[in-house]
Amino acid sequence: MSTSRPQHGASLLDYAKAWPSYLLPHHALSRIMHAITRSEIHWWKTAFTRWFVKQFKVDMSLALEPDLDSYPNFNAFFTRALRADARPVVTDENLLACPVDGAISQLGTIKDGRIFQAKGRDYTLLELVGDDIKRAQQFEGGDFATIYLSPRDYHRIHLPIAGKLTAMTHIPGRLFSVSPSTARAVPRLFARNERVVAYFDTDIGPLAMVMVGAIFVASIETVWAGEVTPPAGRQIRHWDYDSAAPAHQFQKGDEIARFNMGSTVILLTGKNAIHWLDSIQATDGVQMGQAIAKRC
Repeated sequence: MSTSRPQHGASLLDYAKAWPSYLLPHHALSRIMHAITRSEIHWWKTAFTRWFVKQFKVDMSLALEPDLDSYPNFNAFFTRALRADARPVVTDENLLACPVDGAISQLGTIKDGRIFQAKGRDYTLLELVGDDIKRAQQFEGGDFATIYLSPRDYHRIHLPIAGKLTAMTHIPGRLFSVSPSTARAVPRLFARNERVVAYFDTDIGPLAMVMVGAIFVASIETVWAGEVTPPAGRQIRHWDYDSAAPAHQFQKGDEIARFNMGSTVILLTGKNAIHWLDSIQATDGVQMGQAIAKRC
């Protein structure tokens, strides 16, 4: 699988779309959106939700609760559960399941400690995990997949293989959009945005799920810690967990987190742990539960 790095990728239109975001008060706007999406004013939440469904062509037939009026606020709708049969998880234990609905932005091998972002763009594994050398070394020479969640997608995050939670890190940062055009235009985008990294011990070795925040998406919630951000803060925060505790043990396909609005997930595995399936390529649409990789 190619991870070559052409020198030019972003178009003038990409730059035109991206440059105003440098000037925006990212966190202030995201806090306002955080409040708006939790408003329970009936006429407001109903009008906004119905507009959103129509604008982004959201398929409510897959939702566990298809009645829009049943959601107390927009965020409850946005983080809605799906029917049990909507996203079957691949049962073959040799295959990893996709952790989210979305589109593959990039995937490949972590080479020389760098992760491919877009044509002419990459960033370091070390900065992605908050300059934690010990944890970065676990994934040196391993593999990555970057998956972009659009507004219409299902926004719960699931574990691709059974694992035990060992640690979590919250890394404050900017909140640039993570759209494909911004990824092409903004250097080191995913290593600059606020993010939460969850680490797991699995049968294939270490695995990390990097949940990247974005403009209007500064709220990331895990099933073991609740809402991790906001507040954003200025200092990196780290938690170690007892992996033997039942609350920190997860089966393949279990929900581990959710975005309160949409963003990007980066999956990291160790060296010689997996092979990406030949059927999975950059720009492909994917669904939570489908097979994306095979154990080595």
